[in-house]
Amino acid sequence: MNLTLGRIAIVAIAAIFASGCAAPSRSGYTYTYREALRPMQVEMAVIEAIREVRLERSRPDGVGSAAGAVVGGVAGSNVGGGSGRIIGSVLGAVAGGVAGSHIEQSATTRQALEITVRTDRGRTFAVVQEAGGEQFAPGQRVRILTDSRGVTRVSY
Repeated sequence: MNLTLGRIAIVAIAAIFASGCAAPSRSGYTYTYREALRPMQVEMAVIEAIREVRLERSRPDGVGSAAGAVVGGVAGSNVGGGSGRIIGSVLGAVAGGVAGSHIEQSATTRQALEITVRTDRGRTFAVVQEAGGEQFAPGQRVRILTDSRGVTRVSY
């Protein structure tokens, strides 16, 4: 009975962990439903420079640590007997929490671009957006799209 409950807990926590890692795309070519059908200010510009950067959550939500601790604790409780099971549970929970935290960070970090542009009006600024889908190069003519909330993206 305990083994079945342990397996159910592991599957449930893995599902929660997987859903917690799913983050919306921050690329220049992906829009949310909220952003669709809203007017955007368009400004033409030329790319001055491009730099690869990492885009990560400002504050992890802790799902990875919690899930890892539970899975590690359940797995550790199956080791040994008596007080050995308790020690196994504690060590498993600590190791699982650390591993889960690292997995969460890896799963939520994405490759991004810092794109420095000079607009036709002479303003120079940088926009950071998730990489993928569009290829940019210095000297390329692009559109700068800014919505009513001030969210800006670079696009062809």
